Amino acid sequence: MILSTDIDQYGGQSRVIIDRIMPCIDGGLFPAKRVEGEPVHIEAHVFADGHDTVVAALQYRQRGVEQWQEMPFTELPNDEWEAFFTPSDIGFHEFRVVGWVDHFRFWFEGYGKKLREGQNMVVELQIGAKLVNEAADRASGADAYRLRQLAAELDNETADTGWRSGVAQSRELFLLATRYPDRSRATYSAPMPLLVERERALFSSWYEFFPRSWGDTPGRHGTFREAMRILPEIKDMGFSVVYLPPINPVGRKFRKGRNNALNAAPEDPGSPWAIGSADGGHKSVNPELGTLDDFRAFVARVNELGMEVALDIAFQCAPDHPYINEHPDWFMWRPDGTIQYAENPPKKYQDIVPFNFENPDWKGLWTELKSVFEFWLEQGVKIFRVDNPHTKSLEFWHWCLTSMKAEHPETLYLAEAFTRPKRMYRLAKGCFTQSYTYFTWRNARDEIREYVEELTKSEVSEYFWPNFWPNTPDILHEYIQLGKRNGSIARMILAGTLSSNWGIYGPAFELYESEPFPGKEEYNHNEKYEIKSWDWDRPGNLKKLIARFNYIRNTNAALQRTKNVVFADTDNANLIAYVKKTPDLANIIVTVVNLDFNWTQSGWIELPLWQMGIGDHESFRVTDLFSQDKPDGAGLDSFTWTGRRNFVSLRPGTQQGHVFLVEKLK
Repeated sequence: MILSTDIDQYGGQSRVIIDRIMPCIDGGLFPAKRVEGEPVHIEAHVFADGHDTVVAALQYRQRGVEQWQEMPFTELPNDEWEAFFTPSDIGFHEFRVVGWVDHFRFWFEGYGKKLREGQNMVVELQIGAKLVNEAADRASGADAYRLRQLAAELDNETADTGWRSGVAQSRELFLLATRYPDRSRATYSAPMPLLVERERALFSSWYEFFPRSWGDTPGRHGTFREAMRILPEIKDMGFSVVYLPPINPVGRKFRKGRNNALNAAPEDPGSPWAIGSADGGHKSVNPELGTLDDFRAFVARVNELGMEVALDIAFQCAPDHPYINEHPDWFMWRPDGTIQYAENPPKKYQDIVPFNFENPDWKGLWTELKSVFEFWLEQGVKIFRVDNPHTKSLEFWHWCLTSMKAEHPETLYLAEAFTRPKRMYRLAKGCFTQSYTYFTWRNARDEIREYVEELTKSEVSEYFWPNFWPNTPDILHEYIQLGKRNGSIARMILAGTLSSNWGIYGPAFELYESEPFPGKEEYNHNEKYEIKSWDWDRPGNLKKLIARFNYIRNTNAALQRTKNVVFADTDNANLIAYVKKTPDLANIIVTVVNLDFNWTQSGWIELPLWQMGIGDHESFRVTDLFSQDKPDGAGLDSFTWTGRRNFVSLRPGTQQGHVFLVEKLK
């Protein structure tokens, strides 16, 4: 309510105050997020003036359903209340808090206290009879009949007062009368939105690759049909999402050459993110990759293997995109009559033209862009990675993704937004399912811990679900440039155990490609601008280790959530340690990583045993599930640890990190 002097704007007889509902994102403007089957914990402050008894209930329903379901809140100290409910379906839901002064409960509780003090109870019995009769008015059938009988017994002045007091304090009276409270002056909170996603929103392993580099003839542009041959190996590595860069026609005008050169050679394929040519736009397939039927066959094969396709959606155009002739008002034009290409001064991207979201036909633009998602959804794609969403209207995303989630709740959206935190968080509030993060640039123990705790221990965790990537086609961080194989293993363990969603760009990652473009944290001979010929089975590759690692994630429920991370203290800054556990403590994982990719690091870790259900002096078994010399998982090493402080030593090249399964000794 806006501050007002209008008396009608106030609560009147509704005395209960409902405050600080959690989760609540920006006053209910945006939804909190959960996954299907996950209990939702609701908290609220509920109180009233005076000493009357206050009761609160939680009401919830799926958006569009008329009837509310209701359950009681549990009262905690200091006017705090909590309740749990589990939504039954994915999609938008809403919940609200209702609170009321319960005069019968107040009378019932006060009656016993006054009776014990030896006060005269005649008037109290009359008050009780009146309250019970009012409850009978709200009841029906047998309950109404019995309540009137009980009210008459309370009001029977010829009966023994002690007997009437027994009725007044009876469990039957309490249970029956409290079933029909007077809620005519109840306070209702505003409905709070909740978005329930499917399980893959919170637990996924992404593998990105360029289909055009997987032709049967090295150096020739590959097709969807040819790229299908590597899908079983991606499945064998344990990935659940196969992510493709844009598959649309690539622009010809101002096409970039190798390593982002301004002039392309005739054979250069150009950047897939420069979308659109005479062959079509955002709803077309690059003919060099095949046909739309070929793409559908690719999607079907991925699904057959138990994975899903994620498709890159980049809302930008090449200078020869059909949209530019069909809708010139959707773009910005310079005084000399040329179109405004993309810029991030001093960088220029002549092969890309941005949309003008301030144009008069903004509704037409919004509607058309939303239809791009709908088109690819019709082709079987339910997961989308969105390129640079922070450079498009944030209000567009709020409308577009809210509409898509309402109409197609099974769809998931990953925001590729390496930008300032408030932008990233606003995109997540606006219904992006997951987001890229600053993980790539957090490499020291304390900065990793600080960042992960920001994502998991603050309000951010209610709506921002991270997806940790050690590398992308755009990013080759110095840590991997220098750390090569050992550094890649360290970043893999961190990414996939700290976050329940993680991904890699391959085969560059599993082959630990580490040659940077001079002076940049980008790959030299970048696959964004050329067709590569990968020797996927090159000696020393990480495919078996990745497969083992994803197997560990897929078989340990503690690693399938992000918010449950608890860091352990270490006395060596090169060692980072943390615990993940399921709520019932049936699965507990302790991860320890050597952040130094050159030298052996040893030290003591101090585990938060009280959070693991283990006594301070109790012994327990730890089994190292991730052994670099045993990628098949056979003959894993087990140790017995006792107490909070335990010693570890990790040698790069032999063991970069431990992923311990913790089990109590019988």
